[in-house]
Amino acid sequence: MSVYVVVGAGPIGVETARLLGEAGHDVTITSRSVNSQDRTDVRAVRADATDAEALMPLCKGADAVFMCAMAPYDRWPTDFFPIMDGVTRAAENVGAKLIVLGNLYGYGSNPEGLLRPDQPLDPSSRKGTVRTIMWQRALRASVPAIEVRASDYLGQGAVTYFSLLALPSLLASKPVTFLGDLDAKHPWSFTKDVARTLVATAGYTGAWDRAFHVPSQHISPRELILRTAELLGKEPPALGTFSQAQMEEFGMHELVEMSYLLETPLLLDASETESLLGVKAEEVDVMIADMIEPHSR
Repeated sequence: MSVYVVVGAGPIGVETARLLGEAGHDVTITSRSVNSQDRTDVRAVRADATDAEALMPLCKGADAVFMCAMAPYDRWPTDFFPIMDGVTRAAENVGAKLIVLGNLYGYGSNPEGLLRPDQPLDPSSRKGTVRTIMWQRALRASVPAIEVRASDYLGQGAVTYFSLLALPSLLASKPVTFLGDLDAKHPWSFTKDVARTLVATAGYTGAWDRAFHVPSQHISPRELILRTAELLGKEPPALGTFSQAQMEEFGMHELVEMSYLLETPLLLDASETESLLGVKAEEVDVMIADMIEPHSR
C-alpha cells in the first residue's frame, strides 16, 4: 500500500482518487470545495491548494502528490501559478514525488508529424506559456516530477470545447457550430484514460522529470459530431464553424487564441505510455457513451 494525495476534485481528480482507492492505497483528495466521495477508501478534505502550509499536513507520508487542480479558464495567468507553487512546495516539504496533470498547449502551433512527449515546449499562446512555466516549476523542484499531457477531453463531467459548443446543440437536435477545420484529425482524450495514465505513472520505475502523453483517439470534429448524434439517436445535424470575428462578437475570447489547435491535423504520439505504462486508449464509442450517459437517464 502507498500513500497518495490528489489535489483537485474535478472529473480527473475524482477518477484518479477512485482508482487509487480501489487498488488499496491510502488516498486523500482535496480541494477548496471537495465533497464527500461517498466511499470508504478515499478521504475528502477541504484545503486551499495555494496554501502550502495547509497542504503539508495532508501530504505528510505521501509517496506522490497528484496536481490535478484547475484554475478558471479566463484566469490562468493570475490564478494557476499560486496553485502550482502551493502544491509543489507541499510535495517538496514532505519529499513526495510530483505528478502533474497537463495538456498540449505548451507545444505551440501544431507541428508537422507526430507530437512526441520529448519535443521541446515552444508556446504560442498565453495559456501555453502558463502551462510551460508550470512544468518548469515542477522540474526545478527538489523532488522527481512527471507531467501527464492530455488533449481535449471526452467523458462525464468534462468541460471542454466539445461539451460546451457541440453537445448542447446535439442534445437539442439543432445545427452544430464548432471550431477550426471540421475534417482535421484531432486527438481526443477520455477522462478515464487520463486518470489511468496518472495512476500508472505513480509506479513508473524509469527516469522521472519527463512527460507522458495520454493515449487518445484521433478523429475529426465532423466524425465525432456525427457519431455522437448517431449514438444519441438523432438525425445528422447541419454543421458550421465559427469565424474569429464571430467568436469575438459572441464573447468567446478565451477560445480565440487556442482555436489553432483545431485548424490543422494534430497527431499525438502516446506509444511510450502504451509500452512503458501499459495504458491504451478506449474506443471512441466508449468515450461518447460515457459523455452522453447523464443525458440519457
